[in-house]
Amino acid sequence: MQVDGSAEYRRYGIYVVPEGGFYRAGAAWLGWDSLRGEAAGQPAVDGLPGDPADLTATPRKYGFHGTIKPPFRLAAGTDAAALDAAARAFCATRAPVEIPALEVRRLGGFVAVVPVEPSAALADLAAATVEALDPFRARPDAAELARRRKPGLTQRQDALLQSWGYPYVMEEFRFHLTLTGKLHRDDADRARDALAAHFAPLLPAPFRIGSLCLMGEDPEGRFHLAHRYTLSG
Repeated sequence: MQVDGSAEYRRYGIYVVPEGGFYRAGAAWLGWDSLRGEAAGQPAVDGLPGDPADLTATPRKYGFHGTIKPPFRLAAGTDAAALDAAARAFCATRAPVEIPALEVRRLGGFVAVVPVEPSAALADLAAATVEALDPFRARPDAAELARRRKPGLTQRQDALLQSWGYPYVMEEFRFHLTLTGKLHRDDADRARDALAAHFAPLLPAPFRIGSLCLMGEDPEGRFHLAHRYTLSG
């Protein structure tokens, strides 16, 4: 599937983007439909600790997704067409992944949809994607790398940041579909409870990941679907 492959984007990422009713509910909650490239009306949800527009302000621009290869600028000597070809070829070698069950959970200060149990197959797919497409990632300079460092990173996470441009890849990867920005703990707990009830009838079981998506970031920082690739290996 190609939606906006001819557009010029400032960064690219490889995401899991659900389809069907689960996707529509997530996109509506966040207020941005990255598949259609347009704003979505946010629903009223009982029990929230604040207005949905405020709770979702940070993740909205990314759309409803699970990150596989975090956003990156294209390296010199590469272009979007070559990235598309490489991603397409890679996905043709990889099999779909099935997650038995999902749940809404608080992760530190934010709320997300996550697998009930970790998936080794999904972790393997993510690690392979990060490595296979890394030749297309522009390496950050020292100043950019310093900006990306956050307090509390372990030594291993810092090493992953330097090697792959992001600290939460490889064995540090934790798949999640973000629902809120960072909240105070009590507010995050309230948001989790409210969103768990809201999404309960919509969570697919099993959740089958049959494709990966190349997403592009527009000049305003919003992500759009460029291509969807079937996992056909």
